[in-house]
Amino acid sequence: MITLYGIKTCDSCRKARRALDTQGTAYRYHDLREDGLDAERLDAFLARSDWKTLLNTRSTTWRGLDEADKRDLDAASARALLLAHPTLLKRPVLETPDRLLVGFQAEAYRAL
Repeated sequence: MITLYGIKTCDSCRKARRALDTQGTAYRYHDLREDGLDAERLDAFLARSDWKTLLNTRSTTWRGLDEADKRDLDAASARALLLAHPTLLKRPVLETPDRLLVGFQAEAYRAL
């Protein structure tokens, strides 16, 4: 099963949903604001992608964090931030049985 993780107000997530809908790809949508992000799912993402790729340092959530939270980041502190603030996850995240795509790339979506 393909799952798309994102938030409703994200333009990249809208593009991803539109691309999947247009090509008739079945998927489940997981809203990070409404449905959250549990430790098990985050650990699965971290096993398939680097934390630096998954952490969105350009988001409104990131800009709202205390400077102390942003300093001296490593894998463990990034994981803790992502669990506390699921909208820090770079979006969209498309999870298939054999791939994890972070961010929207039209070519990669067409290849599904």
